[in-house]
Parts: sequence; C-alpha cells; structure tokens
Amino acid sequence: MRDVSNLVLTVVGDDRAGLVAALADVVTAHGGNWEHSQLAELAGTFAGIVVVSVPDDHAADLVAALDQLDGLLKITAHPGAGEPPAARPRELSVDVLGNDHPGIIRDISTVLSRHGVSIENLTSESREAPMSGGRLFEAQVLARVPDGADPAAIKADLERLATELLVDITLGDVTD
Repeated sequence: MRDVSNLVLTVVGDDRAGLVAALADVVTAHGGNWEHSQLAELAGTFAGIVVVSVPDDHAADLVAALDQLDGLLKITAHPGAGEPPAARPRELSVDVLGNDHPGIIRDISTVLSRHGVSIENLTSESREAPMSGGRLFEAQVLARVPDGADPAAIKADLERLATELLVDITLGDVTD
C-alpha cells in the first residue's frame, strides 16, 4: 500500500469558465484525488481551498505542475494536518443579521476564540437593506466546540455581544 499525503491548496484567480477543470486536470494527472473543497466567486475573483490526497511519491511533481497554472490561477500548496478526528466534535451554529459596520466578524471571532471555539465554516455578505437604504450584514458560522467548554457561557457572551453590536445573533444547539 502506498503512503498518501494530503495537500491543502489555496487558489485565487480572475473568475472565468474552466478554472476548476484546469485544476482538477492537474490533480488527476498526478494521481491525486479531490477530497474536499470550498470555492466561490467573490467580487469578480475566483477563490477557494481544496484538499487533495496524493501518493507521497507524486506530491512534489503535483506541486511543481500546479505552478504551470500561474497566469490562470495563483495556487499555494500547504501540507495537510493529517486525518480528521474519528469522533464527531460538538458543533455550534451562529447566525448574525444586522446593520453593517466594521468589526462584526472580529468581535464575534474574538468571543468564540476566548472560549476555545474553532470556526469550521464562515460565510458572510453585505447587501443593500430592502427598506432602510443602508447596508445589511449577514453571516453564518459553523464552529467546533472543545470538550470542557461551557455552552451557557458561550451563549451568554454572544448574546451580550449582540446587544453591544446592535445585531441579531441566533445560536443553534451545541451537538453532543
């Protein structure tokens, strides 16, 4: 059995058709397998993160071949941290909605970090508010809660922050 490595690829380029196909072709041509990704077009720029597994003896060739996509995509390869934990972690969902202003993500992520909560997924957008004429900010956070964390304390801190920021924060249940 061959040893396999995970590579985490960050990709950025001007958005256009064929970017994913070009990346997938290089990964496949070097014996890699596309494991997981999050890709998006943001402000005319294509950006994403892709986890690929590749046989150890092909990893260096794959990384070198990715450089050939320069001009189409800027790709940086990072070694993966290994296999994910076997046990499913407790998760917390945090939904945020309110008038847009600088610092919302900073303040929410600071509260979560203080409790040792790790953000797994964060999506956000700012858009015109339908009736008020201002900007509306919306975010969805999926976070991993460490063993020993106090869900009641996390909830209290986020509710206190919602009052300070004048936004609505809705918390999903912490799963066991």
